[in-house]
Amino acid sequence: MTKKVGDISMAARAVAIPPALLLLLFSLASPAAANLSTGYYQKTCPKAEQIISDVVTGKQISTPTTAAGSLRLFFHDCFVGGCDASMLISTNAFNRAERDADDNISLPGDAFDTVIRAKTALELQCPGVVSCADVLALATRDLVLMLGGPFYTVRLGRKDALASTAASVPGNLPSPNMTVDQLIDVFAKKKMTVQDMVALSGAHTVGFSHCNQFASRVFNYDGSGGHDPTMNSEYAAALQQACANYEKDSTIAAFNDLMTPGKFDNLYYQNVLRGLGLLASDSALAADKRTRPLVELYAANQTAFFNDFTKAMEKLSLVGVKTGRKGEVRRRCDEFNSLST
Repeated sequence: MTKKVGDISMAARAVAIPPALLLLLFSLASPAAANLSTGYYQKTCPKAEQIISDVVTGKQISTPTTAAGSLRLFFHDCFVGGCDASMLISTNAFNRAERDADDNISLPGDAFDTVIRAKTALELQCPGVVSCADVLALATRDLVLMLGGPFYTVRLGRKDALASTAASVPGNLPSPNMTVDQLIDVFAKKKMTVQDMVALSGAHTVGFSHCNQFASRVFNYDGSGGHDPTMNSEYAAALQQACANYEKDSTIAAFNDLMTPGKFDNLYYQNVLRGLGLLASDSALAADKRTRPLVELYAANQTAFFNDFTKAMEKLSLVGVKTGRKGEVRRRCDEFNSLST
């Protein structure tokens, strides 16, 4: 009998899917995605990818937290309404935008700044051509690569959203205290599998989380006065000390991966199996029979993780994309063209 990992057999990993079939599958999943292509800007802005790469490289060198922040921004954008840069819109007197929803308040300003800088550089070279949604998608891929992560293909041609509301956010984002059942449901709504979910969770190998996102695990867990018993005791004690004043200072945070926080690798999965998972959702992946086999696979085999992360990111980048008249190419990423002067 073929050994199963989630709903994907190990034998299936050796089967190469023809590019034409992949294109068909993507187009069936999202009709708009069929209008995207890797050479979308070849004639209209041939240096677009290089311009974006140059900007994000400089930003990451000067501000090392940029990559993790951009990756998180990309996830939050795609999970609410699709990959359409709706997260970049600023709130005004008439509308409270997505970025100001409670679940998005902690997103770092560095990530927004990276996209804005790249968009500004593009507007000088080829104004009104490259969408903010495509800038965010490409910048995220380039930054993952800079941290040692895998290269993956980004198909281009997304249009920017025509709406962005804080009210659209609740219930659409994975959260740090969700159960596996809840996580599976959130990902399934985006047509993402359990395997996609576990692979994308590997993004927690970089970046940090604020103490209030995991305080319930280290302070008086379930009224016991102690920490979550699934956590390594020394790790929990260190977090208690680091987060002692988190209620007075909401900026206090801890690295998601305490071993290699600035490197995109598979140590996140190894940490989770050792009781060193920071968030409740991280530890839940190691405890559930549906997800633990994948956690063990990725912990033992970084190549398997990179391969599945690549597939999941390519899939995620096509969720809810807008094309044609369903969107626009913004002149500024933080406001709709109708408000631009």
